[in-house]
Amino acid sequence: MKLSDLSPLMARRQDGSLSFDRFRLDPVLASLQWPDDVLEQFLFDHGDNAAFVYDYGGIDLREVTWQLETIPAADFSGMPTGVSDAGCIEGYAENPVHWVAVRPPEIGRHWEEHGTWLCPPILIDRRFLDPSDSGLQVLEGRTRVGILRGRLREELYVASHHQAWVGHP
Repeated sequence: MKLSDLSPLMARRQDGSLSFDRFRLDPVLASLQWPDDVLEQFLFDHGDNAAFVYDYGGIDLREVTWQLETIPAADFSGMPTGVSDAGCIEGYAENPVHWVAVRPPEIGRHWEEHGTWLCPPILIDRRFLDPSDSGLQVLEGRTRVGILRGRLREELYVASHHQAWVGHP
């Protein structure tokens, strides 16, 4: 099952007739047995985004197993995102204070108190994109990772480890 196979479901989401609660219960998605966070951030929010389809359309979604993992902050420093959004993480990192300030206040409080994001981003094993590659790639959460990089650069409080959903083969 590829992103393109979800087009009818995504069309129902686009026209407003499908809430996330109904979306996640669709039999096609239920068979994936993905965590709700991943379903929502990846498929519900971006499953028909042209850049996502370009970057991740070749992945067989049935082959991805998701696990919530704790990752050292340093590992996010050079982590790429999809080629369609190359450079966007660095753009967010240029002004992390701004990108936190334009979010709901609880996000800023969470960064100040815990040094991390409220909602774990979605990362994917790069072997899905190129079997000879290694490491992780930011699939969704580019702003969050950019804020983390910017806060590190500006020497603002950042926790030493962060949770993220990681898709493995």
